[in-house]
Amino acid sequence: MKASEMKKGQTIKMDGVLYVIVDYQHVKLGKGGAVYQTKLKNLTDGGIRDVRIRAEEVLEEAFLEKRNFEYLYSTGNEHVFMDLETYDQITLDDDAFGEGPKYCKPNTPILINMYNGKPVVVQLPNTVDLKVVDTAPEIKGATATNQYKPATLETGLVIQVPPFVKVGEVVRVDTRTGEYVTRVKE
Repeated sequence: MKASEMKKGQTIKMDGVLYVIVDYQHVKLGKGGAVYQTKLKNLTDGGIRDVRIRAEEVLEEAFLEKRNFEYLYSTGNEHVFMDLETYDQITLDDDAFGEGPKYCKPNTPILINMYNGKPVVVQLPNTVDLKVVDTAPEIKGATATNQYKPATLETGLVIQVPPFVKVGEVVRVDTRTGEYVTRVKE
């Protein structure tokens, strides 16, 4: 595809490395043709790279296959997933799974993007519901607004929660920001 046809979120292959287009801007230079100042995220190591691409340059588009998996369990730094169509199991290490173990308990649905049969990007659900296993008790008469307290969740993740949240309650956590969203009624 031509550089002028690229879109944010698209996956391309450049110099044998997979990148996702984070951002791009059309820039007209004083002399010569126009270029695109792009911000590319390396799908292997997560690094961000700024690249100038000429408008007429041809880019190799990489098509990722999105597949539904279920997180099963972790042992050490290895995490096991089951493909929901074929029931095949795959194992990913900490580098590939990233922040996932903090948010996932067994049987959590996960979307994994595959390239040539290899897992490239692990997409967690936007929110997960986790049980509070430890937090300070509510202080009676503390009416000041926005006084949050730390709470340890069942996966070991520690987040800030409002003072009314108690041990044993289930809270919804945003996996993109790691922040408390709301209490969940069971």
